Amino acid sequence: MSRKSVEVTEYELSVLQVLWSRRTATIREITEVVYGEISTNAYATVQKLLERLEKKDCVTRDRSAFAHVFSASIEREEMIELELEGLAQRLCGGSLTPLLLQLVEASPLSPRDRQALRKLIEDVGE
Repeated sequence: MSRKSVEVTEYELSVLQVLWSRRTATIREITEVVYGEISTNAYATVQKLLERLEKKDCVTRDRSAFAHVFSASIEREEMIELELEGLAQRLCGGSLTPLLLQLVEASPLSPRDRQALRKLIEDVGE
């Protein structure tokens, strides 16, 4: 993994969700999705969230147009990996096994999911 753990707030994550689904977006577009409206306060909040995410190297900004265009520089899968590793570190001494076991026990897997999990375990063991 190329990146150290990065902490993002729930609000920052909502901005990333928009960027993951749209690939690129302006502040105005993100504000419309996150808040359902464009207000001065909502726009300023999204702008601040994007600045914080930019400092954390989670988004990039294209300044070539009048309205800057943002995109996620961290993939959803990488964020999931970082979050799970951090959770495992805090709760389980770094081991992912207790987390995975708890997830499987809490939410029964479909036959297709069990098959995919078996294949993953076999592939990792090789």
